Amino acid sequence: MINSIKVGGQLLSMESPVVMGILNLTPDSFFDGGKYDKIEDALLRVEQMKNEGAQIIDIGGFSSRPSAQMISVSEELDRIIPLLKEATQTYPNLIFSVDTFRSEVVDTIAKFTAIIVNDITAGKKDEKLIDCVSAHGFPYVLMHMQGSPETMQVKPEYDDVRFDILKFFSNKLTELRKKGIDDIILDPGFGFGKTIEHNYAILKNLELYSVFELPILAGLSRKSMIYKVLKTKSEDALNGTTALHWQALMQGASILRVHDVKEAVQTITLFEHIKTS
Repeated sequence: MINSIKVGGQLLSMESPVVMGILNLTPDSFFDGGKYDKIEDALLRVEQMKNEGAQIIDIGGFSSRPSAQMISVSEELDRIIPLLKEATQTYPNLIFSVDTFRSEVVDTIAKFTAIIVNDITAGKKDEKLIDCVSAHGFPYVLMHMQGSPETMQVKPEYDDVRFDILKFFSNKLTELRKKGIDDIILDPGFGFGKTIEHNYAILKNLELYSVFELPILAGLSRKSMIYKVLKTKSEDALNGTTALHWQALMQGASILRVHDVKEAVQTITLFEHIKTS
């Protein structure tokens, strides 16, 4: 089992699960859209998540929520670059990932720092991206998504979602390794082209993807698979998120991608304590 990745000169150990804190620099993300559009607020949020125990900060410059519209490369760069430059200088020991599918964004970032590339499209939106990631030696989050953000929730269908994703990972890993990419994190893509039933089938069988002996990322935080079942809204979905985080940890998740860092860190601390008691 590969339980560490190298990001630039830093080694990120996942002997114990780690927390990836979400920082959306967008006006339209489903939970925190518009909260951090000023660089001062975004930097304070980075500091807060770091102090609460996040080992990775995941920065997003475009919204990937269902029905989200695409923005230009220049607009995405204008959102990401000023903060990322400031944050990497202020917090040189923090690891950053960037939620992007564009090679131009990755090339621009590579001029001043190393990152994890968190690509929701598995290279399908930009044919240059995989070569770009390989050229810079960046770790890569391989995520499964059926369709695109604009269309992904329009009647998603699978033969068997669990094994369709398994086959997807197997095929894409062969491609990535041929390109020389070895630091890979697997993300089954909760909510990305899946019904509520699909999402829970994946979560219940998340350990299935440990066959690849790679870190597994669980992006469950405050998603509709939680608040629709609870008949509430994302603002009231923290307790449900924590419950599903525990299930993900039981199924071998290495990374929890979250809005609420403190609570996720506490969940991991208790989970690890039980394991060693």
